[in-house]
Amino acid sequence: MDFTLYWFMLPVAFIIANLAMLTGIGGSALFTPIFLVVFPLLGPAYPLESAAAAIGASLLTATFGFFSGFLGYVRRGLIDFRAVPPFVWVGVPLAIAGAVAAQFLNSDALRGGYALLMVVLAIVMLRHRKPVVEEIEALAGSGAAAGRLRDTRRIVSRDGTVYTFPVPRQGRGAYATALGGFLTGLLSTGIGEVVMPQLLRANRVPFPVAAATSVVIVILVLLAASITQMTALALRGGVAAVPWDLVCYTIPGVLLGGQVAPRLQGRVSRRVMESAMGVTFLVIAVAMMWIAIR
Repeated sequence: MDFTLYWFMLPVAFIIANLAMLTGIGGSALFTPIFLVVFPLLGPAYPLESAAAAIGASLLTATFGFFSGFLGYVRRGLIDFRAVPPFVWVGVPLAIAGAVAAQFLNSDALRGGYALLMVVLAIVMLRHRKPVVEEIEALAGSGAAAGRLRDTRRIVSRDGTVYTFPVPRQGRGAYATALGGFLTGLLSTGIGEVVMPQLLRANRVPFPVAAATSVVIVILVLLAASITQMTALALRGGVAAVPWDLVCYTIPGVLLGGQVAPRLQGRVSRRVMESAMGVTFLVIAVAMMWIAIR
């Protein structure tokens, strides 16, 4: 292994970690395409051994990044820990199942599946949605809203900001959580993308609290998937099969980025971030499909 080969991934990982923390999506949604599409363009020395190795490295990196962000959000007092268990009980087992299934699929199938997932995520990110505050105000005028807003939860951040919102429930969203968990294990992304809409739209949790709470859920699901993926790689090719020369740069990068992002929360327009990520996902989908077909 050449431990100087991937030095440029340190600043790249820092930037990706900030984007992931600010939008609540998994950073692996950006790491995996870089590993699968960009690295082969850099020369014969850069591509990873397989798509499974790329996904495993992406999951491991994202886990550390979200853990760093978690520490930042804890300091800001924005996490609703009581909302986490229902999502984790569903997401973790399915993430393990997805990681196991990934070991039996060829690289082209994984790339094609990832391209389709990126198209779906792009549509979700680009779709115009009313701000959560507007939705709550609109509902407050109806009798049905009173019943739904009866049980509330109160979070007070370290800066004294008070967030009051309905007690989060998963309900029928468990199906989406199950799918997101499975796709996270299989393709390295999915859980953050299904949890955030549930917290924001179905439960009307304020965006800062939703993003912080989503980080905890994503960490636990990513951890389960990455341990499964890395164990499978080690069993097949030994410890050397894990791309240590890559993660030695990506992990420090996301650890640093995860500390900066919570300080930026609320300073960057949510709509601008979502639109930028949506366009990025479309570009990734086209590139990944081209690689798979070629």
